[in-house]
Amino acid sequence: MPDRPSERGSTYEAKEASTSSPLDNPIWGSLTTDHAHFALGKDGARRYPAEIGPLGGMPTQSIAGYQAMRPLAGPQDFVAFFFQAPPRLPAGWVLVRGGVIHQMVAERPALSQKVLSDDVELRRLTPADVPAMVELARLTEPGPFGSRTIELGAFFGVMQSGRLLAMAGQRLRVPGFIEVSAVCTHPDARGRGYASLLMSRVMEEIVRAGRTPFLHTFADNRNAIRIYESLGFTLRRSFELAVLRREA
Repeated sequence: MPDRPSERGSTYEAKEASTSSPLDNPIWGSLTTDHAHFALGKDGARRYPAEIGPLGGMPTQSIAGYQAMRPLAGPQDFVAFFFQAPPRLPAGWVLVRGGVIHQMVAERPALSQKVLSDDVELRRLTPADVPAMVELARLTEPGPFGSRTIELGAFFGVMQSGRLLAMAGQRLRVPGFIEVSAVCTHPDARGRGYASLLMSRVMEEIVRAGRTPFLHTFADNRNAIRIYESLGFTLRRSFELAVLRREA
C-alpha cells in the first residue's frame, strides 16, 4: 500500500515530469480534447462514465485532484489512472491494482498482410455486437470494456459462423494520436494471426484520419510487446497504473 500523506499539507504533489505532449497524460488529454463530451467532472479531475470504462485523469497527481475525483467515484466503483510517478494516496482511497505499463507509438506502421480463409470474415462491429464483445472481453481481459466502450471509436472483429473470435478497436484520442485498444482473441482461435490483422485494420483507420496509432501494455507482457513491435510500435515512455477504489 502506498504512503498516505496528510491531507492537511497544501503543498503535496507527486513529482511528475512536465507535460510537453498530450501523450504524457493521455487520459486527461483525451477527456479535455476529443472526448471532452464524454467527461464527467471539471478542471480538477475527469473520468469516463462507468459504462464506457473506469479511466480517469487529473492535470497532475495531487491532493486537489484526488478531492475533485472523489464525487465522481462511488464506493463500489473503480477508477484507473496512468501516473508519471508512483501513486501516493491520501486518506480515503485504496489501491486495488498497480503495475508498470508501457506506452508505444507506431510512427511507421508495418501492417499485417494475412489473408483470411473463406469461412472467416473481418468486419466493423456495431452496437448489435456489444453483448458478444463484452463477453469476449470478460473471457480474455484485454482491459476494461463496458456496454458503451464501442462509442469511443471504430471497432473491428473476426467472425466465423456468426461467432466473434477476436476484436480490436480505438479508445483514447488526443490531438495527433488515437489509441489502439481492446485487442483480444478467444482462446480457441489463438495463434492464427487475428490480433495482428485486426490491429492493422484499426491502424489503417487511424492513419487515414491523419493521426498516429499508439497503445498501452503491461511492461511484463512480452508476448504482446513482440506482436506490437512487429507492427511498427516502439516504446515511448512508461506509466504507473493505479486502479483505485474510494472508501465510503
